[in-house]
Amino acid sequence: MFCFQCEQTAFGTGCTERGVCGKQPDCAGLQDLLLGLLKEAAAKGADPALLADGLFTTVTNVNFDPEKVAEAARRVAAAIPRELPPDMAGLEKLAGKYAFPPRREKLGEEVADSQELLLYGLKGMSAYLHHARRLGRTDAACDAFLVRALSALAKPDTPKDELISLALECGRQNLRAMEILNEGHIARFGKPEPAAVRITPVAGKAILVSGHDLDDLEQLLKQTEGSGVNVYTHGEMLPAHGYPGLKKYRHLVGNYGGAWQNQWREFDAFPGAILMTTNCIQKPRPTYIERIFTTGLVEFPGVVHVKNGDFSTVIEAAKRAPGFPETEPEKNITVGFGHDAVAAAGGAIVDAVKSGKIRHFFLIGGCDGAKPGRNYYTQLAEQIPADCVILTLACGKYRFNKLEFGDIGGIPRLLDVGQCNDAYSAVRIAQLLAGAFQCGINDLPLSIILSWYEQKAVAVLLTLLSLGIRKMKLGPSLPAFVSPGLLRLLVEKFDIAPVSTPEEDLAAALK
Repeated sequence: MFCFQCEQTAFGTGCTERGVCGKQPDCAGLQDLLLGLLKEAAAKGADPALLADGLFTTVTNVNFDPEKVAEAARRVAAAIPRELPPDMAGLEKLAGKYAFPPRREKLGEEVADSQELLLYGLKGMSAYLHHARRLGRTDAACDAFLVRALSALAKPDTPKDELISLALECGRQNLRAMEILNEGHIARFGKPEPAAVRITPVAGKAILVSGHDLDDLEQLLKQTEGSGVNVYTHGEMLPAHGYPGLKKYRHLVGNYGGAWQNQWREFDAFPGAILMTTNCIQKPRPTYIERIFTTGLVEFPGVVHVKNGDFSTVIEAAKRAPGFPETEPEKNITVGFGHDAVAAAGGAIVDAVKSGKIRHFFLIGGCDGAKPGRNYYTQLAEQIPADCVILTLACGKYRFNKLEFGDIGGIPRLLDVGQCNDAYSAVRIAQLLAGAFQCGINDLPLSIILSWYEQKAVAVLLTLLSLGIRKMKLGPSLPAFVSPGLLRLLVEKFDIAPVSTPEEDLAAALK
């Protein structure tokens, strides 16, 4: 196998024996086959929903089940149409023809790595399109671009410059994908508003919901209403507490734990059932494998998969588990600072900047992970001066979101914008500030420091680049799939750079 799509890839170059994420070679090979078939299907004008779901299936920490990936490959092959070997051995042999190393050797590093940059952006965008489609939202331009870009990847002679151009266009289309997802969330659940979220447990039976899909959370809340089972969010589900349509459920009692990479310890200690709604699953430990469940596109061998939104098996498992024996003293954090909430306070924020009370804004967001170096983000947040405001989003915020930052004239110094897809809100906030000060985003007293782990973060980065945003810091390490030539282009055109030390990056931002 060969895989280098995530930040934690082995030795910073690529996983070749098994994935750092836990993906086995047979599953990795079948995902290569699925990706190859998706490109062929796009060239034949296949259904964009089929393409998006297939791409999302291959995002890091989504589907680890080779049988299920093989089923997805057969669905895509039927749309081409194309006959596939009837057995797994035949599929795995065929998958070898789609491996990355021979393609890079044939096409050259610059072209092959440019293909991967575009592909990973498409994977991230497809995740957002999948979520939006579940809420009844689609966009014809996004769907058409997905087909066109995948079709370009099906051609070995697509030149590097065209691939880079498509990658930046992917960023622009991804902004729209995040926008329609935002519209879908607001239409279903209302506009996010600042809300205190309990982070200590309440006595009683419990279900923990992780992942990203708010539609799944809502269905679970409806099915557990009046059952005596409390529901907690985990990881990227934390922003759910800011939506009026979700926080109205009294048994949505709080958030438990932190980011995805801590789930072995946190899920082991959680005394109830666990539902994984999208990517971020790790290989479950035997101590909780009988009380963890998957749904949607996420699957893991040996884990019960819930279909058709019927969470009765999850609820039954929660009732069998001991639950929390007592209510602990209440502690809270605050979420819900989407662009609408920030716009409502826009006048006070602008006045605070003009009066010198707010000197600078720092957007510190992105994916968290287990690889060493991510303490940088904690140290950076701790050292940011008291006259600066921190915007944050995605699970990288767990590195510092339980620290006390206080406020500036009633404006909280830490504003939690939401999930990774709420980078749309962060962009809107930057645009609102730029409009208020009649300048470009690059002229604002704003520094963007991103952590990345998987392909949705790649899509968000492409979005920011497509908007012409310069001087972003990216860490804790640069993508292994970015070739030296591609890195030179990003540095020359966008002045993007890796994070250094908190002290050096702060000094550069505030000079």
